[in-house]
Amino acid sequence: MELTTESVQALAQAIAIVGTGLATAWGEKVIGTAAIGAMVENESLFGKALVLTVLPETIVIFGLVVAILI
Repeated sequence: MELTTESVQALAQAIAIVGTGLATAWGEKVIGTAAIGAMVENESLFGKALVLTVLPETIVIFGLVVAILI
């Protein structure tokens, strides 16, 4: 099996996307559970919780940019 430049680039792009996807999923899980717990105690925190839950999505965007630059 011979590794070509194209196959190494494709593998690097896949690692960038998968890594950031897993990091985002973990971050949303942690933040989402904390946000739900906070909203149970105080319903007025919905807006802040929504913003904090969406914030980890930027990690995937960074991974996509890195994959495109590779």
